[in-house]
Amino acid sequence: MTDSVDVLITADRVPNYAHPGDAGADLHASESVLLGPGERATVGTGVAIALPDGYVAFVVPRSGLAFKHGITIVNAPGTVDAGYRGEIKVALLNTDAREAHTIEAGDRIAQLVVMPVSRARFVEVERLPGSQRGEGGFGSTGFGEHKSGVNA
Repeated sequence: MTDSVDVLITADRVPNYAHPGDAGADLHASESVLLGPGERATVGTGVAIALPDGYVAFVVPRSGLAFKHGITIVNAPGTVDAGYRGEIKVALLNTDAREAHTIEAGDRIAQLVVMPVSRARFVEVERLPGSQRGEGGFGSTGFGEHKSGVNA
């Protein structure tokens, strides 16, 4: 069974889960906008929430919108902190190099995922403990290994 949390909301249209078991509730555009090729725009949802302390909401792209039209979210995932009370707006980006796409008021433009979040206690030390990965950065996992999986 999944835990539920009460989230206070004011909304033109309350986000809803399309199917049982979905992680994300659909957010709808509260305004229309034309996104030309490569353009981005901030689109309102008419939704404001009050999360309980210890929770965060992430605004994530809708896979169908991304696949069918190349529309994604610039800062995905967008983070809504528990203390934020303003309207949730979505920074949409049209990644299609040739086709414009119109977002109409009422269109599903993103999903809202609400999750518990841990607070870190940052502990300063002189040196970090070692790890198998070490200091390898972007793309370093598997770098220098032969196809057999044996290190060079």
